[in-house]
Amino acid sequence: MTNVLRFVQVFALGTWVGSIIYFSAVVAQAAFGTVSNRDQVGAFVGTALGGLHYLGVIAAIVYLIATVWWGRSASSLVKPAALGVVLMLLLTLASQKVVIPRMEVLRAQMGSVDATPSSNPLRAEFDRLHNISVQLESGVLLVGLIALFLTVRSK
Repeated sequence: MTNVLRFVQVFALGTWVGSIIYFSAVVAQAAFGTVSNRDQVGAFVGTALGGLHYLGVIAAIVYLIATVWWGRSASSLVKPAALGVVLMLLLTLASQKVVIPRMEVLRAQMGSVDATPSSNPLRAEFDRLHNISVQLESGVLLVGLIALFLTVRSK
């Protein structure tokens, strides 16, 4: 059973981390490199990011359940790898439930992000939130890599 639970942990976390890498290295780059309308690309990437976040939430829940089951106690959640996954989950939820909805409201108000000058207060706020979104995703990736390493090496 230990091997199965370890596999579940590594699979859930590896899938999440791998999906983040694939999303940023392939999906977003391909979308911005092949579609000329940047507003449509932004909408596509935003939708795809929502799917990535949903996958991350599921992966976090699976990982944490396997951690508790393996440790036979909720106190297993205070180990560094589990705390990392909890942090990843919180960052993901902050992005999905706070930052992205605000960006969507601004996008609707502007009509076209690409056509709105950067000096426009709506565009400046959108760009600020986009930067926060990128930082949150980068944080999830970094913490995920650390948590995955800690998970693989734990005994």
